Amino acid sequence: MTETGIFFLRACLALLAMPIYLLWFLGIWEPFCKKVFFPFCLEKLSSIHEKKTKKHKQELFRNLPDFKSPSGELKLLEIGTGFGANFQFYPAGCQITCTDVNPNFQQGLLKNMNKNQHVHYERFLVAAGEDLHQVPSGSVDAVVCTLVLCSVRNVNATLKEVLRVLRP
Repeated sequence: MTETGIFFLRACLALLAMPIYLLWFLGIWEPFCKKVFFPFCLEKLSSIHEKKTKKHKQELFRNLPDFKSPSGELKLLEIGTGFGANFQFYPAGCQITCTDVNPNFQQGLLKNMNKNQHVHYERFLVAAGEDLHQVPSGSVDAVVCTLVLCSVRNVNATLKEVLRVLRP
């Protein structure tokens, strides 16, 4: 590729990125990204991802009923719930506490809860996986964290919190 071609490609890339630079300069990019752009993109990509992973998730969550407490209830904590793409795979009657660091997923999450009436939505917590202090120790029967451990700040701290909140 010639220098002219490289210059042209760089100019095109800079032109395409200009709106992002402008929003960043004005201090709007981070709020816009968290509230609008990221949730929108994740919702669109989730539907594609779900079609490709449906059989694997059915197998993965098949044995969740085995973790019911002696009372017969299944209390589940999902870390990084997003829009609740896993709800369709949870057993009927399980009680779900949802967590995510991004509170802007809550509206899409509620929409997905309406599609999955077989589960009971307990509450939504704005919380990072590394700090689940809002969830009492030993209070849940199972913890689900799909597609989230790659984005937490500290995997070991997150897994320690998982062990803490799980019922012995």
